[in-house]
Amino acid sequence: MPDVLISVPQLADLVGDERVALVDCRFVLGQPEAGRDAYLEAHIPGAAYAHLETTLSGPPATDHGRHPLPAPARLRAVFGELGITAGVRVVAYDDSYGMVAARLWWMLRYMGHADVAVLDGGWQAWAAAGLAVQAGMQTPDLQVFNGEPQTHRLVQIDAVETCAMLIDAREPARFRGEVEPIDPVPGHIPGAHNLCWRDNLAADGCFHSAPTLRERFERVLGTLPDGAATHYCGSGVSACHNVLAQVAAGLPEPRLYCGSWSEWCRVMIDTGPGR
Repeated sequence: MPDVLISVPQLADLVGDERVALVDCRFVLGQPEAGRDAYLEAHIPGAAYAHLETTLSGPPATDHGRHPLPAPARLRAVFGELGITAGVRVVAYDDSYGMVAARLWWMLRYMGHADVAVLDGGWQAWAAAGLAVQAGMQTPDLQVFNGEPQTHRLVQIDAVETCAMLIDAREPARFRGEVEPIDPVPGHIPGAHNLCWRDNLAADGCFHSAPTLRERFERVLGTLPDGAATHYCGSGVSACHNVLAQVAAGLPEPRLYCGSWSEWCRVMIDTGPGR
């Protein structure tokens, strides 16, 4: 299985390789053009740009969360526009330590493209290394992407209550319902555990080692998660960071409930808390 994380030195050796597609996923919640503006100012040479709300989200198909998963036909078109096709290794990065880049990582795997990694440490690590950057918009050569959905990776709302292990990636205060800055209802899905995505990271912004990640999962969950574990968050973005961390820990790849709390809590409003 290809490595799911790539270091700055490893990526530096791949820049300019026509078999590698780089994708910049920088995005700031509440400032939807900030990530694109930062990309236009400077990015890793050859990287295309993917916007969380217009590229990595789409009209509702499998869910009605705040960042809906695009339909398969839309995903094929998006990935082709990003220069991705069979035989191409993809490296995604952002400036939020992999939180948004992990969304692209998961979407590609969902569509059957396993050769994708996230830059460990992200844009900050690349910039700190003093490596080359490029300005302006890059438009990759259009490719044909023929992937098919791997539906076992995705959980939809009607199956959530049957999940044996639900893991919420949001900050603890949001999980506990003490604060809710975005969604209309505070709290979490009944029975869920809380593993905040930020705790996957060491002080330098890189992922913890595989043994440390495994220890963290076991300490919080009381066991190691398996492939049946289901991760969610507020809108199906930061949960992908936990999915990535579970795989980086050498554990089976879990599932994603993409609709997440933003979908679940709205159903609660419509149907009542007994849903």
